[in-house]
Amino acid sequence: MITLKVDPDNPDTKAIRTAADAIRRGELVIFPTETVYGLAADAFNEDAVKLVYDAKGRRDHEPLPVQVDGIEGVFKAAEFLPPLAGRLARLYWPGPLTLVLTRSAALPSLVTAGKGTVGVRVPDHPVALALVKEVGSPIVATSANLSGGPAPTNAEQAIRAVGEKVSVVLDGGKARFGVSSTVVDMTVSPPRILRVGTIGVDEIRKVLGEVEQ
Repeated sequence: MITLKVDPDNPDTKAIRTAADAIRRGELVIFPTETVYGLAADAFNEDAVKLVYDAKGRRDHEPLPVQVDGIEGVFKAAEFLPPLAGRLARLYWPGPLTLVLTRSAALPSLVTAGKGTVGVRVPDHPVALALVKEVGSPIVATSANLSGGPAPTNAEQAIRAVGEKVSVVLDGGKARFGVSSTVVDMTVSPPRILRVGTIGVDEIRKVLGEVEQ
C-alpha cells in the first residue's frame, strides 16, 4: 500500500493517475469525497467488486453504490434518468446526493447484489471527480469502513479500517461534511428517502413534492 498526499482543491495529476491505474488493474483505492472517505474499485470488474465486499466484511446481498463523472456518465450504470431524478441531479450534482435508479444491464449484478436498481452519485470533491474521470468508467464507491462501523472522515481512519486490502491511498485531509450522502430511491412512486445525509428531507420535498421516508 502506498499513501499519496494530495491537495484537496488541486490534486496532482500523477497521483490521480497512479490511483486510477490501480483501479484499472482490479485493485482497491481509498480516496476522499466531500462526504466521507471512500473505497473505490472498477464497477465492471467482478473480481475487484468481490474485494470490496471482502475488505468491508459486507454480505454480498447488500448492494454497493457507484460514482460517475457527470450526468452523462449515469447511463453507463443506469438504464435511464427519470425527469424528476434529472431535476434533483441538475440541482445537487456534483454533490452529496445518491439517486437509486434502474440498473443498466451492462453493470455486473454483483454490484447491485442481484437487484434491478443501483445507487449513483457525482461527487463534489476535486480528488474524487478527477479519479472517476481518469478511470473513465463508473467506480464502486462505498464508505471505507468495516460494514456497520463509523464512516471515516480522514485517511488515517480509513486505513485502520480497510487499509490491508488497499493498494493506493489518496490522502486529501479531512472530509468537508463528515456525513454520508442523502439517498433517494427514484424507482418507486412516490420517491422514497432511504437515508438522510447532508441534504435534508425538506430540501428534497421542495423539488419532488410528495416523498416517503
